[in-house]
Amino acid sequence: MHTLAWAGDADTGLVSAFLLSQILYALSLGLGLFFLRLPVDWVDPREAEGRRPEEHPTIVLFYPVLRELESTMRTTFLSLARIDYPASRYRVVAIPNASDTATVESLRRLAREFAFLQIVEVPATGDPSWQIVWDSWDENPKAYWWHKGKRAGVKALPPKKTRQLIYAFYQLAAERAGEEDFLVNYIDADSCPPPDHFLAASAGMRHFDVLQAQNIAGNLLTSMPASWHAFDHMAWDGFLYPHLSAGGRQPYWVLGKGLFFRASDLVALGGFHPWITIEDPEVGMRFWTNGKRIGIIENPLIEEVPSTLAHGITQRKRWVCGFFQSLAQPLKDMGMTPWQRVRARLNFGPCLSLSAHAIGLPMGLWALAAWRWGDSPVPPWTLGLAAVNLAVFALTLGAIYRSVWRRAALVLPERADRLRYLLRVNPASLVVWWLLWLVPLAIGFWMFLRDRGLVWERTVKIDANHELVRAVAGSQPATVRLGADLAPPHPANRNLAADAEAPVPGLAL
Repeated sequence: MHTLAWAGDADTGLVSAFLLSQILYALSLGLGLFFLRLPVDWVDPREAEGRRPEEHPTIVLFYPVLRELESTMRTTFLSLARIDYPASRYRVVAIPNASDTATVESLRRLAREFAFLQIVEVPATGDPSWQIVWDSWDENPKAYWWHKGKRAGVKALPPKKTRQLIYAFYQLAAERAGEEDFLVNYIDADSCPPPDHFLAASAGMRHFDVLQAQNIAGNLLTSMPASWHAFDHMAWDGFLYPHLSAGGRQPYWVLGKGLFFRASDLVALGGFHPWITIEDPEVGMRFWTNGKRIGIIENPLIEEVPSTLAHGITQRKRWVCGFFQSLAQPLKDMGMTPWQRVRARLNFGPCLSLSAHAIGLPMGLWALAAWRWGDSPVPPWTLGLAAVNLAVFALTLGAIYRSVWRRAALVLPERADRLRYLLRVNPASLVVWWLLWLVPLAIGFWMFLRDRGLVWERTVKIDANHELVRAVAGSQPATVRLGADLAPPHPANRNLAADAEAPVPGLAL
């Protein structure tokens, strides 16, 4: 009798777990479908063709770095040397911490190779030059972190990327006071923009207030962890994220690199929030709350993803912590209504629900297999839900794989390499990866509860795209191309290319 009772309890528990998993899985898949039905506001870079140099906006690209390899930075500057834009209309400003002497010395050496590179060293917040920031925040209630909360008026900003951006931006905004407005752009140490990156901004800012370029990993075959990490960007940046533009209806995040906005808008909205682990979600939602629409630039930046699980977890736990921080009190402080806060928190749903795939998919397959063999303990009516979930999952994953195949061609021109990548990220492999995502989710949530993650814990970069970018920059025959836009400038843009900086003597391309 005890054995029968135990077996009955086990069946009841199994059925309950199955039902719960399928309901949660259905909600997860439904959220993905909700985003996919939203329209995408694409930027058409062709609108910038044929303009005279003075018709393009001035662009300042900030380059925040911390203890970076000189070779990694050189790879980025090689890509920037191919930017197709009037030289008089853009600046590239590296912003290391003044205390990061090794990186400063590397940048000074690189500045002798790349004439476009300028360097602004960021001092400690006790330096008098920070007074520009404090004065601006004093006068601006949009800088809500400065006026309310436990860190109101605190000047000891944590030493990280956001602090570097704050200092450099306000210094340059003060320097250019009274001159024409300029566009702010920033990238990571390993980011390599395509030549039409600025042209796309020139075209897009005629229609939108914020622009975000997509990203793609160039080292997606370096290791199995790199393949998993790259798939995150394929499925989010390259597939789901563009739908956040949504004609202005959905609160959006920016991706932390390859974005553009007007300097005057950033000043009016209070700059960057220094007390959140990552600045991207909060500043994007603040722009949206204040009526600023976003457009998506399809031609992506190349970046490198971590090649080990440990480095990937370090990166993702910071993302998760920053997501939780941004979606808490800041939503009220920036002025969102309750319904807008609900919509904003939906953006985090796909990340939170990754593990639902790893649980709901196997449970659904088990139930259908057990029914096929005639010994299923679950009620027959529940099998329909499992079948629908599996069908929606298959259709969604198929669409993602199709997108991955197309986008991977940008960095893997050989079909065999793209097939090898798809084999690495097969559904069984992804189930393992989605289970592993529980680790950064748990650590990031703990960091959020403990108010951690304020100091920059940098993601290790190893110049993984060294060969890829140098092959493109050297215009070597069709071995590596980042899409058509990394080919030599289009003939219609030769007037822009002629205005660009001359090649630096002695620079090996």
